[in-house]
Amino acid sequence: MDDLEARLWDLFGPYLAAEGIELDDLEVRGGGGARLVRVSLDAPGGMDVEAIARASQGLSRLLDQADALAGAYTLEVGSPGLERDLRRPAQFAKAVGREVVLTTRDPLAGSRRHRGVLDEVTDETVTLRLAEGTRHIPFGQVAQARTVFRWEKAPKPGHKRG
Repeated sequence: MDDLEARLWDLFGPYLAAEGIELDDLEVRGGGGARLVRVSLDAPGGMDVEAIARASQGLSRLLDQADALAGAYTLEVGSPGLERDLRRPAQFAKAVGREVVLTTRDPLAGSRRHRGVLDEVTDETVTLRLAEGTRHIPFGQVAQARTVFRWEKAPKPGHKRG
């Protein structure tokens, strides 16, 4: 996380906490007059469109009042969605028990791509339960990770599931 992102976390965090909203992720892209500030929010029970719109207005006011960004910017506010990127240890911790797909920087057990259920998260490693057993992956090896959402096929009308 760069210095600007850290300052924005500090700026947004207290406001969102007071609103009962969790700052799930924050990313600043671009530079100069073409910055994109992408904010991902979550709350118990999820975020609906109205809650996202209210939070977006509040964050926009905070950015303008604090003069945190020089020049023009675009603020993009949303919820993490069904398939969530996992970049920070806290995001991994929230995903324990869910299926994830994870790419490592170097091959582990012959592969860079690992898919399984996230069993445990510590300060140093994430543990996946795979079909072939358990795999402990150091955080330093994680290049990319996200949760996986499985669509359940609806039963045909008149047929029972079973």
